[in-house]
Amino acid sequence: MPTLALVLLSALALLLSGLALLAELRGREAEARYPPIGAFAEIDGVRLHYVDLRPDGWRAGDPVLVFVHGASANLRDPHMALAGPLSEWPAEKGRPARLVFVDRPGHGHSQRGGGDMHRPSAQAALIAGLADSLGIGRAVAVGHSWGGAVAAQLGLARPDLFAGLVFLAPATHPWPGGVNWYYDAAALPVAGTVFSATLAPFGAALVAPTAMGGVFRPGEVPQTYAERLGLPLLFRPQSFRANARDVAFLKSEVEAAVPRYREIAQPAAVITGETDGVVYPHIHSHGLVRDLPNAWLVTLEGAGHMPHHTRTGAVLAEIAKVVAMAFPQAGWDSEASRNANETAEAVSSKAAAVSE
Repeated sequence: MPTLALVLLSALALLLSGLALLAELRGREAEARYPPIGAFAEIDGVRLHYVDLRPDGWRAGDPVLVFVHGASANLRDPHMALAGPLSEWPAEKGRPARLVFVDRPGHGHSQRGGGDMHRPSAQAALIAGLADSLGIGRAVAVGHSWGGAVAAQLGLARPDLFAGLVFLAPATHPWPGGVNWYYDAAALPVAGTVFSATLAPFGAALVAPTAMGGVFRPGEVPQTYAERLGLPLLFRPQSFRANARDVAFLKSEVEAAVPRYREIAQPAAVITGETDGVVYPHIHSHGLVRDLPNAWLVTLEGAGHMPHHTRTGAVLAEIAKVVAMAFPQAGWDSEASRNANETAEAVSSKAAAVSE
């Protein structure tokens, strides 16, 4: 029996070693196939990958938008949805906007950093540091899903820098229940590292098409979405584990953050899909409108978790409203922006919005 047990253990060790080697090779292939599309900056010892689009005619004091992507993604997600439309923003609607897209720590081509980097506040500190290093004095943060928790922390920690906030299908409040088991498994101290380096990348690749369908539902997944996103970057062991830790620990992080949300006084658009099946709009989006003193809710009928892809026009309109408030001299207060009376009405009617 001891001999049989030894043989089985050896076979298991061989199998795991083979899977780890194959996962590493696939990870290198993904990095070669989807190389960085931007530049790098070292912030507090962490190398961050970012794209900085500074249009012709942009000058200091003009609008700046900083985009924070969600879980299981990278900067390519908001970049593919919003960079084009915002870069082509008509001159008659206001001064051009500088657009900054960043890979959150551990995602895309950014390094992970320290052991507390699963915390939205830690990621927000690095992103704010990046904005400082780029000479940005004032900006609007746009956070999607998990990135919404980071946007909230940016608003809390750096109101001097982030003068407006846009939340897209945000995950910002504690919810009933937990997360999928594989996130918890990959987040474990030792076993999680082994799981992320062996079994997890292959299992994740198999279920990815179904998962993407759920994220976009009731809309269709754009035909080229996975390719343009560079989805295989997620299946690298270190990225899979970073993403799993982000998701597994988010509930306790937002639970601690909620009591401070009332301190976020910046204008904030909260955009949610009516049929979002990934996060609960009545908990997260309605919770933000309840907790933030100057927030308004935009519910998109028949939309899911990816409004920046499926309802781009509506998202652009809300971004324009926040930019008009954060940069009043930029000339974005056109028909797409909210006048003072409309803003006051939206803020004063929050109680009705969150009670629906």
